[in-house]
Order: sequence, then C-alpha cells, then structure tokens
Amino acid sequence: MRFLAMLISCVLSAPAFGNCTLPPAPSKIPDGATGSEPKMLSAMQTLKRYNTDVTNYTKCLQFERNQGRLREDEQTRLHNSAIDGLKATAEQFNE
Repeated sequence: MRFLAMLISCVLSAPAFGNCTLPPAPSKIPDGATGSEPKMLSAMQTLKRYNTDVTNYTKCLQFERNQGRLREDEQTRLHNSAIDGLKATAEQFNE
C-alpha cells in the first residue's frame, strides 16, 4: 500500500511535458588546435545531430504547450535552457 501511494505521488508530481526529453550535449569536443581533421569532422556531425535533437525537443515542448499539458512559462523556461545549452556547446566547438 505504501508503494502504491508513493507511485501515485510520483506520477502526479512528474513534469507535465509528456515524452519530451532534452537530448544530452556531446560529451567530448576535440580541441581544434590539436584535434585531427577526422575527429573535428566527426565532432561537427555530432553537433549537427545534437542541433536537430534540440530542435525536435523544442518542437515537442511546443506541442505539449498547445495540448495544454505544459504551462507557457514552463515551456519558455525549458526551451530557453535547451537553446542556451546548444549555444554553449556550439561556442565550445567553434573555439
């Protein structure tokens, strides 16, 4: 019974943004001054995928907002946080 109460509590307190999952940023970006061309090209492809994943995430957030499952302020906060992470990762790559 205690488990059921805890489970219900977790479900009710879970974030209301459905299946939107923020993609993880690339874990390692090679140093442009010392990284080989193949490593840099691979990192660039990884960054492009990350950009696409973040774009899909923000679209998912917008969909959840349009469905009334996510408040506007929460959607804005999550969107901005995702874009800030993407910008920081891109800036690190560009250095």
